[in-house]
Amino acid sequence: MKVWDLATRLYHWFQAVLFIALIASGFSGNGPHVQLGLALFTLVLWRILWGLVGSQTSRFSQFIRSPITVLRHLTGKEPTQPGHNPAGGWMVVTMIFALFLQCFSGLALAGLLDNMPYMEYWLTDTVFSALESMHYILARVLPMLILTHVGAIVVYKLRSKPLVMAMLTGVQSKVTETGELYFVSQLRAITVFATAILVTAAIVVIA
Repeated sequence: MKVWDLATRLYHWFQAVLFIALIASGFSGNGPHVQLGLALFTLVLWRILWGLVGSQTSRFSQFIRSPITVLRHLTGKEPTQPGHNPAGGWMVVTMIFALFLQCFSGLALAGLLDNMPYMEYWLTDTVFSALESMHYILARVLPMLILTHVGAIVVYKLRSKPLVMAMLTGVQSKVTETGELYFVSQLRAITVFATAILVTAAIVVIA
């Protein structure tokens, strides 16, 4: 059955490409690291908004489950529902949150937050140093999160649950039918993306 809309699938693959490019440019010191970071920030901001107003399987309310449900899933006692499974849902939230923190700290390190209102009150030397440390640490934690994510995909593939194909085609197999899923217009996705672009553009203009 169809579980992923086009916008969510495009986000997933563009995020993967941008993350690889950022890792390469960040550790080598070459390439348009800041520009790539701004692009990723826009995507992550879009995903956060899409998690609130997007299609059913993309909404945080659909895949953030209780710890008990996660344990039931890990022990095979929870039916397979469309979209992210209970454990995968928390992995998605963790990665989005980590990516947002990485982008935000990157904006600060690049000086793009210096002229934002009231920055002189909270972006102190101590806070800047903390953001610098956060950026350094997350640059090493995020690849481990990605590897964990990829490892889980391999495990599910071995269990005949092809998650990669589902994110390519939007169709997921071997799920418990729960009725027709709700998909919003992709025009809404474009509108949300335009909003995210405007936010990023405003930060750059103010800087």
